Parts: sequence; structure tokens; C-alpha cells
Amino acid sequence: MYEDFYKLKGKPFQLTPDPRFYFDTRTHKKAMAYLTYGLSQGEGFIIITGDVGAGKTTLVGHLFDSLDKTRYVFAKVVTTQLDADSTLKMVAAAFGIHIDGLDKAGILGRVELFLRQQFRDRRRALLIVDEAQNLPVSALEELRMLSNYQEGNKALLQVFLLGQPEFRDKLAYSNELEQLRQRVIATHHLEPMQKEELPGYIYHRLKLCGWNNNPRFTDAAFDTMFDYSGGVPRRLNNLASRILLFGSLEGKTEIDHDIVEEVINDLKKDSTPTTGPKHPGVADMAFAGGGLVRSNVPPKIRADLAAANSDLMGADPELVRRIEVLERYAKAHDQTIRQTLQILSDWADAAAVPVPLKTGTNEQ
Repeated sequence: MYEDFYKLKGKPFQLTPDPRFYFDTRTHKKAMAYLTYGLSQGEGFIIITGDVGAGKTTLVGHLFDSLDKTRYVFAKVVTTQLDADSTLKMVAAAFGIHIDGLDKAGILGRVELFLRQQFRDRRRALLIVDEAQNLPVSALEELRMLSNYQEGNKALLQVFLLGQPEFRDKLAYSNELEQLRQRVIATHHLEPMQKEELPGYIYHRLKLCGWNNNPRFTDAAFDTMFDYSGGVPRRLNNLASRILLFGSLEGKTEIDHDIVEEVINDLKKDSTPTTGPKHPGVADMAFAGGGLVRSNVPPKIRADLAAANSDLMGADPELVRRIEVLERYAKAHDQTIRQTLQILSDWADAAAVPVPLKTGTNEQ
């Protein structure tokens, strides 16, 4: 819709990862250096972690787009809660290996034959496993076993593991993953972009879609966009897309702070529950200055708490957002608990009703 108004040739801020829109922020440059180094080693595991929407998939996609397709064969697996056998089947399917009717030993044999054939054809096999934090230890061990295949002193498979920050904890603290840890040759954690990088990011994506200086963004608009998104690409894309939609509907050629603020308020309303009964407890608390304060606290104390919380939380809008989400979850859970207790109470009341004794019978 807004593409026509701003004469764009595509959607610059789509949420689906697209390597064409890769932008070299400071953290992405460092990550690319680690990826390139790891790839040059030709073995082991390369690990990229980052928060949701940090750009992990886009980063690796950009790397692979730059590789010679005649020298590499790629496969990608996006994991859920897969066990070891299911992971193996997913890997085989991703490489296009036919495994119908085969047991685990047969699948392993087919995968090994495939990898050796790629080596003979002078192609390197690369496996990308996305959402690696969802894999149980047994599945990660299965991947490690696949990395054992060699031809002489050359590894036949190299594995890229992409995951959220908790994957780093799993890898660091699990005693069962010691052998996998020893196979990691490069790792990097993607951080959010810096505030000064945000204008370049926005205009870079717009230019790839034929942007011709319409609309322009003010410095204050960029500052507000950064404060809301925390520099996380996916959150920024979602915000920017809504800003362009709003701008096109209002006929705006310049995006300023007021426009961004209005869109942010709309986004916050979209994510706020509008139904559900009110009840005491968590729901009886107000979110003031980045902190939870009971509504029956005296005004003076409440104001002091709000001011203190604002000082503490103001420098980290992402943390404030997460606490807001937790508050909503707490309200929902509180309501569920109360409903459950009411049901149990009703059952107890029903069980306590005395049952009339039968009289006038002579049953033995």
C-alpha cells in the first residue's frame, strides 16, 4: 500500500529474512569475520547467537550468497523439539537424500555416501541449523557424530549453529557437550545495532527498493525509533513498516518525532489485552516509571517509587518492554489460578453436601 505512495519497488522492511538487505553494522562485521575465518578452516562447528530478530539468518544467508555454488552444497534445518533420530532425518531430507523405509543405520550410511561423493566432486558440504536452542543434547550429539566423517585429514561436513542466547548457556554448562565444545572453531554473539548506525540501516533498505528521498526522516524521528526498537533489526523493521503505512495514509513526505510517537502508541495498543475480568492481585498493580506499584499505595510514595523506577529503567527500553510483557503474562496466570481455585472450591462444596440415608429397608 505505502509502496505506491512513496514509489518504492518492493517492501524494504519485510520481517522475513532476506540476505539482499544485509547491512554491515559493527557487530555484523565482526560476526562476518568470524564466519569467514571458520569457513576457511573447513571443519568443526561455527556458532552465531543473538536475541530474537537480531539478524542471524540474514547474516549467514549473506555469507552463503557470496560463495561459489559450484564448490559448496548447502542444507538448512530449522529445528523444533527434535530428538536425535528426527534430527538425522531432517538433515538427510535437507540435503535431498532419499531415506524412505530406512532405519537409523541405513540413514547414516546414505548420509556418509552423500558426503563422500561431494568430496570426490570437490564440493564442500555445509549444514545450517537454525533455532539450535531447541535441540536436546542427544540431537546435538548426533550432529557432532556427523562431523566425525573424514576423507584423509579433511572433514566432510561443517556445521553452522544459529541460536538464541540460551543456547550459549546450554553449550557452556552441559557436561555431555564437552566433545562438541572442543569442535567449536568460531563463535560470535550478535548485539543490537548502535544508535548512530540506525539512519544508515533505514536508508540502505529504502534505497534497495528504489527510494528517491521520499520520505525523509528527521534526527529526532531516528532517536525515537531507536529508543523503541533498542536497535534490534526485526523490531525496527516492524516499526518502520508501520511508519511508512501511517505516512502514506496521511500524505507525509517527512517523518518526524510526532509521527513516530503516534505509531509507537498504536503498536502498544495493538499488544495490550482489551478483554478479561478485573480482579485483585497482580491486576491491581500499576506500571509506573518502569516498575510495578500497587494502586492502593499512597500517592506520595507511589510517585517516589515511579521516579526511582524511571531513573533505573530509562536507559534500557528493551528491559522495560520485557517487564511489560511479563506483567501481562502474570495477570493472565493470576486469572487462571483464581479460576482453578474456584473450580476446586465448587467441587469441595458439592462433595460436602450430605447424602440422605435410606429408611424403611431391611437389607442384610
